[in-house]
Amino acid sequence: MIRRSVLRPSRRPLHDLFRMTRSGVGKSLRHGEEPSSERVSNHARSLGAYLLALFLILFAAAPAFAHTKSETHSVWRVVGSTVHVTFSVPDIEARRLPNPDGSPPSDSRLGGYLAARLSVLNDKTPCPRVGPVQATTAAPGFRRFELTFRCPTAKDMKLHSDAFFDLVPSHVTFAQVVTSNGDFVEQLISKDVRTLDASATEGRLQNASFFDFVKMGMMHIFTGIDHISFILGFIIIARNLRDLLFVVTGFTIGHSLTLALAVTGIIRPHAEYIDALIGLTIAVVGAENIAVASGRPAVVGLSLVGLLCLMALANLLGFGGLPVLLLVGAGIFASNYLMLSGHLKDAARIRLVVTLIFGLIHGFGFAANLLDERLPKSRLAELIFGFNIGVEIGQMAVVLVVVGSVALLARMRLSLPRPLVIDVVSSGLVAFGLLLFTARSYGVPII
Repeated sequence: MIRRSVLRPSRRPLHDLFRMTRSGVGKSLRHGEEPSSERVSNHARSLGAYLLALFLILFAAAPAFAHTKSETHSVWRVVGSTVHVTFSVPDIEARRLPNPDGSPPSDSRLGGYLAARLSVLNDKTPCPRVGPVQATTAAPGFRRFELTFRCPTAKDMKLHSDAFFDLVPSHVTFAQVVTSNGDFVEQLISKDVRTLDASATEGRLQNASFFDFVKMGMMHIFTGIDHISFILGFIIIARNLRDLLFVVTGFTIGHSLTLALAVTGIIRPHAEYIDALIGLTIAVVGAENIAVASGRPAVVGLSLVGLLCLMALANLLGFGGLPVLLLVGAGIFASNYLMLSGHLKDAARIRLVVTLIFGLIHGFGFAANLLDERLPKSRLAELIFGFNIGVEIGQMAVVLVVVGSVALLARMRLSLPRPLVIDVVSSGLVAFGLLLFTARSYGVPII
């Protein structure tokens, strides 16, 4: 029965698109048939493809271990022509400026470093600093400093930071600009963008229409190869239209929730953690297809958790990367999910939960795109709703293009054997997802 469904074009191409090889195997085994040599070969090929993808990604991403992520946080309060700056430095960043004996820098040394690299410009002229740099009480694991600048006038003030770019070129500073009337915007200071406008105006989005917000959501999907790859993964993972409905529903609920939480400022996770985890979700979706096709979910799951444990060990040895607990937790979750879904006859309902979790991660990624803009506070609800609608339109467009293309090829009798397509595409997703995950974990720019 498997041979016929693979080699002979079906009269129901849309149905065949979502029918997994696993269902055919399960049916044969329920009738007491022994696995054929062809099926065993398919399983071995799937497992081999996964292990090859894993080897290639480890080889390709090896240079990433020479890089580490780096970030700081700042608040710039503008009161007339005076700017009060609060700059928070994590201890791990402070250690980039060690004393001669290797100990962490003193407050005076770190404060002096910031004083030489933070400035406010008035008509392109540096404004004088008022008083010394003050070290203030900070949360555990952080150092906090306050500086004040006073400009001749409040006209055309610019905020500038060169801090840590000389030490880590990929460094970023999250900057919140607050005016005396309470308006604020959040922007990112990077190596390429070191100067910000001191006015917390709401920018071009203030006068944007609802359809502009929808278009932003659509373009975020169409221009994001990571999100398109994830969508392709859950199309392949679905065995039928019901499964596809489950995964789309879970993903939609998840990303809608976290998009709203992040844009409104209720939750703001570390952007680099989210970017890295998006890559991991792509790899897990591809790995599940291989685990099911190969019949070896334990091998696939344990190899993935092994990679994450190696990254955790590298962190402990001082190579940086994502936090150890995050890596271990992600490894435990991914391996258990792969082993569980590989042994379930119908994993559609558990995929609803898992894609919801993955949607939570991608929603924070969507929010990062919006937070680069000056968001109009008075129109946040409209913006969130419109952007979500755009994301859904873009997502469904990708689904329809893929499903329609496969159906058309099947009708034209040009389709390839499904196991081969699953192996190739899934292995590509694993390799691409792990490349994104490792590169982003170590601050290596890739896409």
